[in-house]
Amino acid sequence: MQRTEKYYEADAFRREATGRILAVEPGKTGGKLALDGTVFYPEGGGQPADRGTLTLADGTVLHVTDVHESEGVIWHTVDALPAGAVPGAEAAESIDWEWRFDKMQQHTGEHILSGILHDMFGAENVGFHIGSEAVRMDTSVPISAEGLREAELAANRIVWQDVPVLITYPTPEELAALTYRSKKEIAGQVRIVTIPGADVCACCGTHTATTGQVGQIKILASENYKGGVRLSVVCGQRALAEAQAMRARQADIGALLSAKSTETANAVHRVYEEYTALKFAHFGLCSQLFDTMAQLVTPGEDAIRIVNGLDPDGLHRLAVRLSEATSGLCAALTPTDKGTGYCLAQADGDVRALTKALNTALNGRGGGKPGICQGSCAATPEEAAEFLKNRE
Repeated sequence: MQRTEKYYEADAFRREATGRILAVEPGKTGGKLALDGTVFYPEGGGQPADRGTLTLADGTVLHVTDVHESEGVIWHTVDALPAGAVPGAEAAESIDWEWRFDKMQQHTGEHILSGILHDMFGAENVGFHIGSEAVRMDTSVPISAEGLREAELAANRIVWQDVPVLITYPTPEELAALTYRSKKEIAGQVRIVTIPGADVCACCGTHTATTGQVGQIKILASENYKGGVRLSVVCGQRALAEAQAMRARQADIGALLSAKSTETANAVHRVYEEYTALKFAHFGLCSQLFDTMAQLVTPGEDAIRIVNGLDPDGLHRLAVRLSEATSGLCAALTPTDKGTGYCLAQADGDVRALTKALNTALNGRGGGKPGICQGSCAATPEEAAEFLKNRE
């Protein structure tokens, strides 16, 4: 079968074309069409496939949901294969431009930032994927937070300069003399993407015509990953949307704290200090309550108690304190939005079998050691207490 002509390589801004169907492969729902030429970019190099439509001569519209390349032939996955979708028939191609341009912004921004990181820190881009929310980039070396801020500024300076994004096809001799980034050895003709002042890289993807069309490059997050760093990056319209969402969150936080946007950090520190003081006071009051409850326990008898508002740590502390006062079964129970949180304990005993029975009877989950088990169940505290009192 003849290879598919890649219109998107010659002109990434071309949105429509007319292709001739070369082959058809039916599927369980819809199928795949191979075309002699296409504006649809197939998934590859970390960039998702284009989406869009193919319209047959009789007006039937097929929705393209995925695109892949195999041995030079580009296959378009469609949602239906009507009678008119046969080899030799023509199909009017139209890509989802908003989807494509977003990927162009993200991909070009990745080139700029990767090139800057390589130049500043010798970092290789060892992983790249344009996700639905952000671009994931993995580097080969660790980079400090300050280093990432400097690289982000340098990358955005390239955007502000609005330099052209150049596509070239060097001869073998020219390629041998060229210094460029590439994740793997490439056989045959190599397509080079050059961004003056930022990057020279072998790449088959689609890119903006100039760096200014990237809009903005923003690093959202970074984490240590396999000896380097994993970055979460957004560009263009995604960066604008993230800034708008951040501003909305800032406004909500400011309203809750009665603080100006420039003072929210100080307000949060103040609230945290107050929270820490209240948590410490709450811990002390709970300790006094647990001591009092333990003093009221009759040695040798069960102690099953319901206390509102306890967290898992509070449940554990109460059960332990009760077990210090009696050799009987001790249970600390508290209501939750899904039922009951529990902690069972018994000095020199084994509550694991009882915990398993409670979980089975009351749709719960949890476990632990012989002397103490903790978890939650779907029943009310009163129902859990009744089950424990009536255990065999």
